[in-house]
Amino acid sequence: MVRRSVLFSPGDRPDLLEKAPETGADVVVFDLEDGVAPDRKDQARETVADAVTDTETDELCVRVNPLGAGGRADLEALEQPPDSVMLPKVDGPGDVRALDDALAEHGLDLPVFALLETPGGVLDAPAVAAVDATDAVLLGAEDLSAAAGISRSTEGTEILYARERVVLAAARAGIDAIDTLCTDFEDTEGLAEDARLARQLGFAGKMTIHPAQVPVVNSAFTPDSDQVDWAERVLAARDEAQAEGRGVFTVDGEMIDAPLVTQAETILERARAAGTVRPDG
Repeated sequence: MVRRSVLFSPGDRPDLLEKAPETGADVVVFDLEDGVAPDRKDQARETVADAVTDTETDELCVRVNPLGAGGRADLEALEQPPDSVMLPKVDGPGDVRALDDALAEHGLDLPVFALLETPGGVLDAPAVAAVDATDAVLLGAEDLSAAAGISRSTEGTEILYARERVVLAAARAGIDAIDTLCTDFEDTEGLAEDARLARQLGFAGKMTIHPAQVPVVNSAFTPDSDQVDWAERVLAARDEAQAEGRGVFTVDGEMIDAPLVTQAETILERARAAGTVRPDG
């Protein structure tokens, strides 16, 4: 499953919920938390419940509120389950387990997106990622910065440690890491640069808050033709070396070892998932 772009749509806006699947986002998130004013939560629950029933998209996720702040009512309102559920303000593995238990009470077994946006959540990222129900960990840098007194910059160096910790936690657990959003949806160049950095750091995708951000993020997390060509040459050379009983081989004058073979396999896997390479390519 590819999760390059994770698009949030406010749960009290049926017009936006209807349009969200048409944006090309890999994951569409119907938001019942920060995207909805406190006095519109009940209305949003009804709207989202109807929209989940009527929506077809690659992956439909619902961001519920924390369990102690309306999350249980969110789950009660869902007449048909989405593909996944996002839990905000995850401060440790116990939060994910509690949501998983609450889902089980409704007869549901759904993958959980754990949104890490507190100092405790980021520091406990390895334990959160290791919970069986956790299928992705996401970094919420805006709330994290507010909680930790971090001043945000365009370069983003102040959140580099948090990004790397989330990526490593996800890699250890074998799940997806999703990068923080860019709040200035009109800054296409800045978004493209930040998304490329996120990809280099090891993230599988990035959160978005506006349809215009989706194609930019999808492009950044889709291997380009040069990367695909290199990966195909590496794997072809590997197969040839194995057939000839050689353990060492080169591609473009570069000695290829096991980590580079793994990198080539990952590139092709992501390209196939994005539909830019045939499944048997």
